[in-house]
Amino acid sequence: MTDIIESEPAPSEEAGFASDLTQSHTLGESIQAYISRVRGGEMGALPSVFGLIVLFIVFNVLNDRFLSNLNMANLLTQSGSIIILAMGLVMVLLLGEIDLSAGFTGGAAACVMGVLMVEHGQNWIVAVLAALLFGAAIGTSIGLLVAKLGIPSFVVTLAFFLALQGVTLWLIGEGGSVRIDQPVISGIANNNMSVAAGWISAVVIIAALAVLRLLQHRRKVALGLQHQPLSLVVAQIITVGVVLVVVTYVLNQNRSVNPNFPISGIPYVIPMAIVLLIFWTFMLSRTSWGRHVYAVGGNPEAARRAGINVDRIRISVFVICSSMAALSGIVQASYVGKVSTSSGGSYTLLFAVGAAVIGGTSLFGGKGKASDAVIGGLVIATIANGLGLLAQKSYITFLVTGAVLLLAASVDAISRRRRSATGLG
Repeated sequence: MTDIIESEPAPSEEAGFASDLTQSHTLGESIQAYISRVRGGEMGALPSVFGLIVLFIVFNVLNDRFLSNLNMANLLTQSGSIIILAMGLVMVLLLGEIDLSAGFTGGAAACVMGVLMVEHGQNWIVAVLAALLFGAAIGTSIGLLVAKLGIPSFVVTLAFFLALQGVTLWLIGEGGSVRIDQPVISGIANNNMSVAAGWISAVVIIAALAVLRLLQHRRKVALGLQHQPLSLVVAQIITVGVVLVVVTYVLNQNRSVNPNFPISGIPYVIPMAIVLLIFWTFMLSRTSWGRHVYAVGGNPEAARRAGINVDRIRISVFVICSSMAALSGIVQASYVGKVSTSSGGSYTLLFAVGAAVIGGTSLFGGKGKASDAVIGGLVIATIANGLGLLAQKSYITFLVTGAVLLLAASVDAISRRRRSATGLG
């Protein structure tokens, strides 16, 4: 999907398949150009996609329940909050920064929402807006300290990492929790779209992407601009269409183990993640803000000399990251049915950072996409889900996830060396 959406990635981002192909006019030339760039170290999300396919094959061979309708729906739902948080972290990582407080920002924001609804009787809309504003305020504070005072983001966010745990304790007390039983909020991760709504949504998305891509291709041809071959554009549209149709078909089947209580339809958290993916993909690839993010991440001093307000870009990515963290916290609260003093803690942040890096976002800045969070999040969720079905102990899950993360970071470092050696980095 992302190659169709991201047909015009920022020039400074070098991980996109589409950006390689716009230099060619035939399908053969396009494929050859892509192979050449992969050999030069521009692998993008290819390793993570390959790894995800391998994981699916291995877990399906070891346990025939892995690809069942019920487990696929559970896997996608479980990955929702991590994917959303990872999308926010991608923005920060694009600048070569880090936000260690993102997990607890989401937990504290969810606590704000829960306290307002349960203890103060506020409408869920008011509570959600308050949670998102809380996240944005945290991000603004971090951004100002990093951009204006020059304090390293590691130090600033470590301080907020500690302070936000105190905020959560203050809101709900030691060992306390607030149950989330508001129908709309709890329905985000636990309810499903109707079968008809799922098919309609899939058809609308496929049709919209097809129209946009074909119109864009026609415009480039008319203006004499470099463009992908029409055959490749059609192939991309068909690929996205097939994936969406298969996913929709699988999730629309009855997956209940009790024949008296059928369960079918796409969980609401999935279209939420898709909408966020499309939005942030558009912002990064089609707006001046997105181009400035890549420019600052690639070379802050050069960006400054080019007239880009580097401080404003830095502040904006931290605001986005913390706001996405707040949304992730809301989704996680919906999934577990409560908020507590441990919300946003444990391994939430580590899994989200791991998802972004595994998906292909560089720790060195200037390289990454919103789609990296989706691919990496699915890898993280697949490992946990698959090993869980095999009844493996928790330490196995952490060992495997850590090994995959280290492998992804190694691929990033090696790719960076190869790009430098070939003059592309």
